[in-house]
Amino acid sequence: MNRFEYVRAGTVAEAVQAYAAEPNARFIAGGTNLLDLMKYNVERPGRLIDITRLPLASIEEREGGLRIGALVTNADVAYDARVRAKAPLLADAILAGASAQLRNAASTGGNLLQRTRCYYFYDEGTPCNKRLPGSGCPAIGGVNRIHAIFGTSEHCIATHPSDMCVALAALEANVQVSGPEGDRSIAFADFHRLPGDAPEIDTNLKPGEIVISVDVPAREDSQHYTYLKLRDRLSYAFALVSVAAALELDGEMIRSARLALGGVAHKPWRNQEAEALLQGKPATRASFQAAADLIMREAKPQSANGFKVELARRAIVRGLEQAAAGTPQSLTDKRIR
Repeated sequence: MNRFEYVRAGTVAEAVQAYAAEPNARFIAGGTNLLDLMKYNVERPGRLIDITRLPLASIEEREGGLRIGALVTNADVAYDARVRAKAPLLADAILAGASAQLRNAASTGGNLLQRTRCYYFYDEGTPCNKRLPGSGCPAIGGVNRIHAIFGTSEHCIATHPSDMCVALAALEANVQVSGPEGDRSIAFADFHRLPGDAPEIDTNLKPGEIVISVDVPAREDSQHYTYLKLRDRLSYAFALVSVAAALELDGEMIRSARLALGGVAHKPWRNQEAEALLQGKPATRASFQAAADLIMREAKPQSANGFKVELARRAIVRGLEQAAAGTPQSLTDKRIR
């Protein structure tokens, strides 16, 4: 671990100013990801800006939806009664991830910004375009069982590790940020990036911008949702494939559908064409299979993760069936129904 300067910010303006004074600075709250990266010499910040004293640790009801401060812990979000009532999909996704200890420390903003768990990214003894642009991506043709099947490039095939972000994508949240140029709102679909030619850049945040809150809009699908996570073991493991599904039903007909996949791309993956295909259709297995087939046409598996194609197809159908039936995946009995 390299030497670094430590600064504690008392206001958002102080945090932004402290970042501007040191281009190689990083904001730190729970540190559940950043500290690991520093120990592995993947991140080498010259300054750590402690933001834990900023007034960003509240959950508020706004315009029928929710505003969740960047410093609210994952545990507090998951167990908040307002979140359980208005966005149970988000609560379930958070509880499906990590461990209780990590959820008690990890912040909402930090969860948005966590970096990939690619084996090569964490090993500074191997090339990695995310760590050193232009050095290569040994996961392509290498050990890539957990890697992406959507949105990849010749420079990176890593996946985004968050469960919370998959739910936020399906809920069409907005991220409020502040920076040297002022405040702005970023639609969740535009917050994370696909690797393209710059896999080292994970988000569309501008230099020095800090996440202030996440806004979850009011929805009418709090009864018809599920977060289905498929992984190698039933707890404390990253998703091979996950599905966040939310439906608005009119009797047995689908009024609207929102669907996001995790574990399959560099960002939570949505296919709005498939969502539109479901609109006005009956909530049946045949409709769900047609949507799944449409989504999976774009899949481009690697040498060792072809199994994800069929796994994702079946997970999409099962997730939509659970959502339609109003029987979300159990967080205690984790067997897939």
